[in-house]
Amino acid sequence: MKDLVDFRADILKALAQPTRLKIIDFLRGGERCVCEIFPAISEEQSNTSRHLSMMLSAGVLSRRKDGLKIYYAIKHPEILDVVDMVTLIVKQEISERHKLLKAV
Repeated sequence: MKDLVDFRADILKALAQPTRLKIIDFLRGGERCVCEIFPAISEEQSNTSRHLSMMLSAGVLSRRKDGLKIYYAIKHPEILDVVDMVTLIVKQEISERHKLLKAV
């Protein structure tokens, strides 16, 4: 049986991939049809669908059908806080490394 650590790892794994981060960034503006997502992130539809399914299973995204169209949205807005925090950390790391290189 999965415990809290496993569920946390599942969510972090669902975010830890460049295509999935592109999808998250695209969905910042709200719910979008899969037909809009794959062209916006410059990926094949089959590859995009695989990533969407993985994030859906992890609880990162929600999905709804409207006729033939399938729409995805970020399930928990706090996911954006996690991604933004990682972005901040990356920027700090780049800044620190830049300072180290200048000192050499």
